[in-house]
Amino acid sequence: MQQVHNFTGTKDYIASEELQNSVNISATLGRPLLIKGEPGTGKTMLARSIAEGLNKKLLIWNIKSTTKAKDGLYIYDTVQRLYDSQFGDHDVSEISHYIKLGKIGEAFASPEQVVLLIDEIDKADIEFPNDLLWELDIMSFDIPETGETITAKHRPIVIITSNAEKELPDAFLRRCIFHYITFPDEEMMANIVRVHYPDLDKKLLAETMKAFYWIRNITGLQKKPSTSELLDWVQALVIGGIAPEKISNELPFLGVLIKKDRDFYAVLQRLGSQKAGTQRKTTSYGLFR
Repeated sequence: MQQVHNFTGTKDYIASEELQNSVNISATLGRPLLIKGEPGTGKTMLARSIAEGLNKKLLIWNIKSTTKAKDGLYIYDTVQRLYDSQFGDHDVSEISHYIKLGKIGEAFASPEQVVLLIDEIDKADIEFPNDLLWELDIMSFDIPETGETITAKHRPIVIITSNAEKELPDAFLRRCIFHYITFPDEEMMANIVRVHYPDLDKKLLAETMKAFYWIRNITGLQKKPSTSELLDWVQALVIGGIAPEKISNELPFLGVLIKKDRDFYAVLQRLGSQKAGTQRKTTSYGLFR
């Protein structure tokens, strides 16, 4: 009988009902959960929250452009073996000493069920996702060098994130549960901010949210500010002692939110044109006075 999971988010991660359902269905069916969404929507943090919420160990496999699917299974350190054969006093005939399990291998070998995060899968070669299919389906793999077969003691809860930089193969998508994390609306975002700053002044929160979404709605921004940048901005405003009424008018510490030159000047230009015929000045603040 399949184990039914009940992920509801955590005190530090507010998950929508739809996201909770996707996580629980994925874990119960034993299918990888593919998560997409714009940067800063909490894709990577979701895996941490699932591990915390279900009281399980988290394994993270950060994918790079050079990552190969086999790296997630195991690595055979031939260089170290050659070095030991020439300069060391190790028994190099024991190949198992030079086999190290990758993150998928660790997840399969774990005596308890774990959460496995395969982060930013679209950074790798286009064939990378398909190369994972067989092992993730049958939950085992062979190590030819030693003749050993690693079989999962417990099927891990697999979370895969993508920034949509590349199209993923259809064969891979068919085997996944898919969820797109939409950017939080103002009500949800306010709840997220309150989780991190429960004692935040209500007026400061209201003015911060107003300014944040005003900036995100500016047409043509190369990189819209994300949730993590909003949280940093709130902290900067609090530390800087900024009065709520100055937030929308002056956008202090704008560099905490905006990271592209063109976006920075676009926001300042839009701010300057808010009041026709009025020359505005953006004030520069120091965090400590």
